Amino acid sequence: MRKTSTAFALLLLAGCAQPIAQPDTATQTATAPQANAASAPASQSADPEMDAFISDLMAKMTLDEKIGQLNLAAVGFDVTGPVVSQNVDENIRKGNIGGVFNTFTPVAARKLQEMAVKNTRLHIPLLFGYDVIHGHRTIFPIPLGISTSWDMDVVERSARIAAEEASADGLNWVFSPMVDIARDPRWGRIAEGAGEDTWYGSQVAKAMVRGYQGTDLTKENTVMACLKHFALYGAAEAGRDYNTVDMSMLRMYQEYLPPYKAAIEAGVGSVMTSFNEVNGVPATANKWLMTELLRDEWGFDGFVVTDYTAINELVPHGLGTEAEVGALTLKAGVDMDMVGEVFLKHLNQQVKDGSVSEADIDKACRRILEAKYKLGLFEDPYRYTNEQRATETIMKPEFIEATRDIARKSMVLLKNSKQTLPLKKTGSIALVGPLAKSQRDMIGNWSGAGDWKQAVSLEQGIRNVAGNGLKINYAKGANFTDDKQMIDRLNAHGGELQIDTRTSQQMIAEAVKAAQASDVIVAVVGESQGMTGEAASRADITLPGQQQELLKALKKTGKPLVVVLMNGRPLALQWEEENADAMLETWFAGTQAGNAIADVLFGAYNPSGKLTTTFPQVVGQVPLYYNHKATGRPYGGQMLDKYKSRYMDVSNEPLYPFGYGLSYTTFSYGKPQLSKTSITPTETLEVTVNVTNSGNFDGEEVVQLYLQDVHASVTRPVKELKNFQKINLKKGESKTVTFRVTQEDLKFYNTDLEYVYEPGAFKLYVGTNSRDVQEADFTLTK
Repeated sequence: MRKTSTAFALLLLAGCAQPIAQPDTATQTATAPQANAASAPASQSADPEMDAFISDLMAKMTLDEKIGQLNLAAVGFDVTGPVVSQNVDENIRKGNIGGVFNTFTPVAARKLQEMAVKNTRLHIPLLFGYDVIHGHRTIFPIPLGISTSWDMDVVERSARIAAEEASADGLNWVFSPMVDIARDPRWGRIAEGAGEDTWYGSQVAKAMVRGYQGTDLTKENTVMACLKHFALYGAAEAGRDYNTVDMSMLRMYQEYLPPYKAAIEAGVGSVMTSFNEVNGVPATANKWLMTELLRDEWGFDGFVVTDYTAINELVPHGLGTEAEVGALTLKAGVDMDMVGEVFLKHLNQQVKDGSVSEADIDKACRRILEAKYKLGLFEDPYRYTNEQRATETIMKPEFIEATRDIARKSMVLLKNSKQTLPLKKTGSIALVGPLAKSQRDMIGNWSGAGDWKQAVSLEQGIRNVAGNGLKINYAKGANFTDDKQMIDRLNAHGGELQIDTRTSQQMIAEAVKAAQASDVIVAVVGESQGMTGEAASRADITLPGQQQELLKALKKTGKPLVVVLMNGRPLALQWEEENADAMLETWFAGTQAGNAIADVLFGAYNPSGKLTTTFPQVVGQVPLYYNHKATGRPYGGQMLDKYKSRYMDVSNEPLYPFGYGLSYTTFSYGKPQLSKTSITPTETLEVTVNVTNSGNFDGEEVVQLYLQDVHASVTRPVKELKNFQKINLKKGESKTVTFRVTQEDLKFYNTDLEYVYEPGAFKLYVGTNSRDVQEADFTLTK
């Protein structure tokens, strides 16, 4: 999906100042027709009332009305490109549109809904979709940041609040969660997912679906989620967006498909296709993917929508003419065409000439009508257009407090030598860097309807938290970049960079002067929000522009150097790790970013976040992830050992491993104890480990459990995350953490793509991250 502005919604608001009359009851919803429904397609659902209603309705629909339901129109101004949808008002009245996206607010949504319900022959309501990625009006940390909380209650709560606000703001469908496994930080959309781990990503996928959809989609405070991007989008070659994906079937099933399957099992209502190819066929036209796997193997009963103009883009992929690729897409199992209007233009004629069957159109139409039924839109098409509810719900105080709390939980302490943090609220600090005063960047990319002017900058947050006893000496220090071509590229597509016209030398000199007059330096550096997200791949993932030169100059002052990072991807921070006294990863933390970061910096909250992506030393190590396979020539660390799997110029090790994150306190681990050393497939292995808070602060620790299948019929990773617990320990307190391992934790896909366990030797690891663990051995018997 492409990012859109709120301009059109505001225009609609301006044009709808007069109250809209309530429609007659008779035109509020499609009524069950009396016509014979024998020709309507059969349904496999467990809801006979819905089946009967949809069958009766479809029996009365013309072919064009059915095709119209398959058309998703963009009603708004798209800041990333021209809107393809034309004559929207006329098409709604003709019944040629099944849903719209980019329109929100109760007034704007009601205007279009009335147009559909009052003016079309069968009064079928519209779906209203939008990119609600990490909050709607109240913006949370980017999804990668939320994932580093290692707290499924936090993940679910963020989606629940987003659903509350979105549903109050005229929306009933959100294009989230993105569950693509991503292991290449050059890919900008790594910011939008939960990182590199298959098992962990599956837990996040389920939590997000629960948060959005709740237990009853007909409730006015729930929305239908849209799983994306199906499938494998996070494995784009070279980390370049929209690029080719190519992998074995075994790797698909083992590493990349499980989070999608988890969301399906959680009941997600819709699925969005990905832009990439799968097994040589672009996903949008891939029948194996959309029908055989998604529906036949996994049992998905919702509807499938394309990504933005994805059908049209099959032409440059080389699959045929626009009409031909439209037919391929429908036959593959896709139900709704986003913006491209290929179905609308060609399907009627294709039915006449026999290249498409009406039965295929019926299947797609039924699925979309079922989604509307599940949302309660036939019962009340205006349930999401209550202006009073919007006023009472959007950005209410408890939501603002929730985003501050969630932002704190997402932050990862990467380094803290000599207990540089937490800071004191007295004395003076030099606050420097291009992100120190920024509001726009706080809410990050994919912030949808969020208003960055309501975001709290770090400077303001420090003033709020530290009070008047702390003197702040501010200097910008550097631009994000001085590359005019990059500036123009970013600002042409919503980058909103504010460029200081002074030279780099002048800006650095000002920052050094501020540092020399202060007790400690807080350097706020990273990426602009426009440097991450869709179509924001970066080949160089070090700090952009002159920011590292700024840090080097500040280091020379001899003052303690605290680096606060804001970014949407793992960065290569080799110099920073070696030279900073403390380093805090804050991502783009949302509406309350400044207050939340200040809470952590000054010790009001003890950081507890853990990385869900591996940070490389240098970009040349990418892709780099913890659960890699062993090779026949593993490198054991001997520098002169030439014929091993290694680099000549850098070690194989990451800068920061998966699961890594420090605290202001320290935790010590006892050796993991096993209830037995051998289990049968029907038995449960109990694992206990004693964890002690051995430092000087109360704190939270994420205790992580990994397994390794030592001998198997296919090669297995060196370790895989299988469980975790986040515990809270007071200073000096100890707690025994218990995990239970069953045969389900030991299963994998074999070469026949059967999900099996195999008897043999296993290793079990428990620790504070994927690297720093203690191990134990056990055997699974026949």
